[in-house]
Amino acid sequence: MRSQSGRLIENIIQTDASLNPGNPGGPLVDSYGRVVGINTAIIQSAQGICFAIPINTAKWITGLLIKEGKIKRAYLGIMGRNIELNRFVTRVNGIENKFGVVVDEVVKDSPSYRAGIRAGDIMLTIDDNKVECIDDIHKFLTRVEIDSNLTITILRNGKREELFAIAEESR
Repeated sequence: MRSQSGRLIENIIQTDASLNPGNPGGPLVDSYGRVVGINTAIIQSAQGICFAIPINTAKWITGLLIKEGKIKRAYLGIMGRNIELNRFVTRVNGIENKFGVVVDEVVKDSPSYRAGIRAGDIMLTIDDNKVECIDDIHKFLTRVEIDSNLTITILRNGKREELFAIAEESR
């Protein structure tokens, strides 16, 4: 499921618990009375389809809010799209990915800009984590510590390269 900004919301629970606009936020409980999630969203055009955030995610977010006062997420400063990789190029470069993310735009003065990423580069990994779609980048950036060093593997002009960036807090 995606938020209004387009960011992926991971591990969402689909439920038929009765929710109405304006009343999400209550607990989702199992048949033993254990809280398994927090009711979060409904699809108004669908009948009875609602969603909850898993309790472990809610605990993680709550802990960060108590500790930091806000949720800090890293960003790279790129706009990109998913792309299928050429088999010959992957074989020649020893790349395991079948897909990657082609960079369409790099935000000036962003971590990607300073790392030397350019439009047309294809992102393959971040710190040895495969990047086969935009969602892989979002998932990684949700969990990475701000100010940590990142190794980004790209394809540029058919050749594999490693670039280095520093994770910065999303503005």
